[in-house]
This record gives sequence, C-alpha cells and structure tokens, in this order.
Amino acid sequence: MNSSNIAQTSRSATPAAEVARSPEQRAWARFKSNRLGYGSLWLFAFLLVLCSLAELVSNDRPLLAHYNGTLFTPILHNPSEVALGGDFHTPARWTDPLIAEQFAKPGNWAVFTFNRHSAQSTNPFLDAPVPGPPDSEHWLGTDSLGRDMLARLLYGFRVSICFAIVLTLIGTMLGIAAGAIQGYFGGRLDLSMQRLIEVWGAVPELYLLIIFASIFEPSLLLLLVLLSLWGWIGLSDYVRAEFLRNRNLEYVKAARALGLSHATIIARHVLPNSLAPVITFLPFRMSGAILALTSLDFLGLGVPASTPSLGELLRQGKDNLDAWWIIGPTFLLLVATMLMLTFIGDALRDAFDTRKS
Repeated sequence: MNSSNIAQTSRSATPAAEVARSPEQRAWARFKSNRLGYGSLWLFAFLLVLCSLAELVSNDRPLLAHYNGTLFTPILHNPSEVALGGDFHTPARWTDPLIAEQFAKPGNWAVFTFNRHSAQSTNPFLDAPVPGPPDSEHWLGTDSLGRDMLARLLYGFRVSICFAIVLTLIGTMLGIAAGAIQGYFGGRLDLSMQRLIEVWGAVPELYLLIIFASIFEPSLLLLLVLLSLWGWIGLSDYVRAEFLRNRNLEYVKAARALGLSHATIIARHVLPNSLAPVITFLPFRMSGAILALTSLDFLGLGVPASTPSLGELLRQGKDNLDAWWIIGPTFLLLVATMLMLTFIGDALRDAFDTRKS
C-alpha cells in the first residue's frame, strides 16, 4: 500500500472514530482540550479533598500518641491530663509545657498533623501579642484571638465549599422542577407561574435576612433555608427555555403517541436533552453561593462567630489593617476560588456547545 492510500485510510478512519463516540465522550474531550478549565478542575478537586480531610491536616491533637506503654488516638478520643501525667481530669491541652515535657521523655512519642493547630485552638502560653505575624509556629500568623490563620483558612474554606455545594444542589433541583413544569405544559400554567416568580423575585432578600438574623440565632441551616428560597429562580428560566424548545420535537411527539405519561416523558426524554445549561450553570451558581456566604459573614449576618469562615476573616482584616497576614491570604484564597470556578464554567460551556468539534 502506497503512502496516498495510507493517508486516505487514516482520514476515513478518523471520522468513524469520532462518530463512534457518545455525546458525553465528545463533550468530555472538548472539556479536556480547554487546559485552563481542566487544570482548574483538578486543582479545585485537590483543594476539596484537602479541606475535607482538614482534621488530618491541621489539628491541635496528635494522630497517635504513645505514653508509658499505652497507645492513644487523641484525634478520635482526647485523653485527660491525668492519663498523660498531668493534674487535671480535663481533656489534655497539647500546647501545655507539662504535656510536652512528658512526651520528651524516652519511650514516649506523638505523631502530629502537618499543621499543629485547629480552627478554634489558642495557645495561652503564647508570649507574642495578637494578631501575630507569621513565624515558625504559626506559618500564616494568628488572628485577633490568637487562632492559627492557616487552620482558620482551611476550615473556613471547607465551610464555604460545603455550603455552596448544598445550596447549589437545592437550587438546582427546585429550578429544574419549576422550569420543567413551565416549559413542558406551557400556556396559562406557564404564564401564571411566570407572574408568581416575578413577584417572588421582587421580594427584598437582604431585608428578610436582616430580620431573621435579628430574631433567630445565626446558623448555616438558617442561611441555607433563606437563600434556597430565591436561589432557584435564575436556573428555572434556562430550564424553561430548553423545555419550550424541546417539547415540540419529533421524539417528544412520538413518546406522547405511544401513550407515555407526562412524568415519564419529562424524566426520560426531555430532561436529559435539556441539561446542558444546567451543567454549565453549576460552577457559576457555586461561586455566587460562596460570595453570598462571605458577604453575609462580613456583615455579621452569617454563621456564628465561632464558626470559621472567609467572611469573618475579611472582617477581622478590615478591623486590623496593619495585620496584612489576615486579609491578604484570605483575599487571595477567595479570588483563586472564584477564578477556578469561572474557568471550569467556561470550559463546561464550550464542552456542551455542539457547534464546536
């Protein structure tokens, strides 16, 4: 076989391989071709795993401890000071010089985490004023209460990401349900729901948050419920438009002719072909949820003060402008998170654009 035949064979094999791939495989290939979005996805996944294992990365209690022939797992069950040679029956404080002296003796040892501080731990034996700049003990310094900044950032990032994921899931389910009903049935039902959504969207959300924050004790659950009441409106418009476009296509008419129920047609036929805007909407919805939680925490309307959060750290940075180690790393982490989610969203938008090969 000569070279021209080989080239012709390779050219004819390439389209066949392309046709053999499913739409999901082609979308994944387009997503991987976007290096910025693909790299952001892996970096975001790494940070998500890291903050999910925060107790194993940053903790003031050791993973394992061996004292006088007895093996302890303080990260699961912290022994009392009496069990470690102390005088009190309270849980051991591992920054206590007495405890450190006991484990400096031969035969006793403890395996600590990468960062020997938790989000709430303070060191009463610390001589330096707070907030303190970075040093060998606190790599990113301490906040205004003497808590380790690296631990606060790690645990605060986990709170923000978990809150954003849950809020996005709730908003996505509600938005899909509302948009599917409007778009599939149309007519008066669609017009009536549109007017109700417009009225509901005009309700001043921030005012209600202020009112509820003054009545109830601040908590993540309260914020989740209040923000979920409005978080679905934007997505429902996209789903409605997709259902309005797809409900009159041939495969939907064929499903109706076969006598399938409306619920079956929506779940098995129309919805799978209307998920492209939903998937591309998710990263932007997550970034909006993180910014909403951060803003409310900054204003003092978010989570309790004891809960680590990025907004609370930004507020501390505003109150302590000379302590650059508080607002600087927090701002950089927040900006990096927003950029990663934006790049992932752009890559998903390009991946589900069927006009691109």
